[in-house]
Amino acid sequence: MGLGTDVSARPTRLNQWLRHHASSLAAAIVDFGIMVACVERLHMHPVPATVAGAACGAVTNFLLGRYWIYQRRDIAARGQALRYALVSGASLGWNAAGEHLFADVLHVQYVLSRVITALIVSNAWNYPLQRFFVFGERRPAA
Repeated sequence: MGLGTDVSARPTRLNQWLRHHASSLAAAIVDFGIMVACVERLHMHPVPATVAGAACGAVTNFLLGRYWIYQRRDIAARGQALRYALVSGASLGWNAAGEHLFADVLHVQYVLSRVITALIVSNAWNYPLQRFFVFGERRPAA
């Protein structure tokens, strides 16, 4: 069987949690890199730059989730992608709202604002929804 189809080959819960956070770090590097480049090189405002960065980070994170973290190639990518898009769309909104709150309202430096926001959104929203909703076991309807 190919990678992701053998349930016994899937990572343990601890390994999965560690991979999730490693993937989050990789996606954050893409996310923050795009955001900073948009602000510093393209002279965009931090809020739309956050949206651009978050979108690129989301693609990175989806691919790592499907193929490396949860190894769920046995489930149709289309359904996963749809569920991931829903979760990521809300995540993007949470990230933009957090950037606005911390940077624009509270006047925290924009990169620090993004770090604070990313930590909150990742732990309170992304991890649980990816684990249980996006890449979780799909049970047939009764």
